[in-house]
Amino acid sequence: MSIAVRNEGAKVNSNINVTPMVDVMLVLLIIFMVITPMLQNKVNIDLAKTDNPVAMPDADKDDAIVVAVTRDGTLYLGQNRINPAEVGAKIRDMLADKPGKQIFVRADARARYLDVENAIDDVRTAGVESVGLLTEKRQPGAIGGE
Repeated sequence: MSIAVRNEGAKVNSNINVTPMVDVMLVLLIIFMVITPMLQNKVNIDLAKTDNPVAMPDADKDDAIVVAVTRDGTLYLGQNRINPAEVGAKIRDMLADKPGKQIFVRADARARYLDVENAIDDVRTAGVESVGLLTEKRQPGAIGGE
């Protein structure tokens, strides 16, 4: 009597097929590369350029309160457009639980002086002792001297 031996396990491939995983990872990489520049958390402003700016690393923190003044005089608190009459009340609410009261102002280089001064005045009226004016360092050899 003979017994037939079946060798079904010899055809099983135990290697992992990583091609689908690589495809998914490449798609995710492309998605992140496209989306990352859009995650900018600041209003697009051309800051004034100075020769000796003071470094203000606290302005880049997530919890920093930044008031932005655009070229046309529009005010933003963070990324949200705000009515100039509401600036003082909103800042007072935001600083109710913060002992170190510091606000940063980002103003466009071509914004009217009166608009910037009014924004700073509204911030100071809200009880802020320290206001930082954000600027950029002038690059040597820049055309136009901005």
